[in-house]
Amino acid sequence: MRALIGYVRSGDPDLTNRQMALLMLVYLTPGPHTVRGLARILGVSKPVVTRALNTLGTLGYLRRERDQDDRRNVFVVRTTNGADFLEGFKRLLRSDGSDAGAPRPVVASSPATSPSSRPAFARG
Repeated sequence: MRALIGYVRSGDPDLTNRQMALLMLVYLTPGPHTVRGLARILGVSKPVVTRALNTLGTLGYLRRERDQDDRRNVFVVRTTNGADFLEGFKRLLRSDGSDAGAPRPVVASSPATSPSSRPAFARG
């Protein structure tokens, strides 16, 4: 929860679950990566991957690159911006919430959020 709240507060672009899964797949698994292969691994259609790639490409997190050996093939490749984004996200995941850059409490204390008024999954 702290990581996601930190992500929301960071001002980084909001990524959908599909976009984040695609980004992590390209960065955390060996390539080369193609739209067809990514669609197969994620269990979605090629147009779904293409739409996500369009957004991630616009953000500069991934880019398409023609295969120099076979110009018909297009690979999805990593970028410095994408690596920087994921490094920041990794720092949020590893953070204990005591960062100087996150002065606000994650959950404000109020009568409406006392432990007994929260759902069981949110307690303790």
